[in-house]
Amino acid sequence: MTARTAPAALVEDVAGVVENVPGVAFLRPGLADRLRSSLSRPGEGTATGRGPIAGVRLTPGPDGTDGWHVDVQVVALRRARAVDVARAVRSAVEEHLAARLTGRPVSTVTVTVTGRV
Repeated sequence: MTARTAPAALVEDVAGVVENVPGVAFLRPGLADRLRSSLSRPGEGTATGRGPIAGVRLTPGPDGTDGWHVDVQVVALRRARAVDVARAVRSAVEEHLAARLTGRPVSTVTVTVTGRV
């Protein structure tokens, strides 16, 4: 596995793909994101200044060869149907991972719409 396909880089890639799907308002924020003040400094030790992405979780398959399991949690726009947003997110993530991780087993993608705004 190259440095670019390491889990942290894949999580950021998947987050970028998800944020560009029509009907997605944003990724579900984690507790730390909710409590962080607007005056807080960017996370130290991160190249982008961005802390861990709470709305995307990436875990390897049981024996490390079964691809990845990707769990995505998003908040949808009120004007969009939640089921359509979830399907679009899943499709976009699957396509992105298939293009990025050629030669690896297919990844499993689970999408949960946790709210609407």
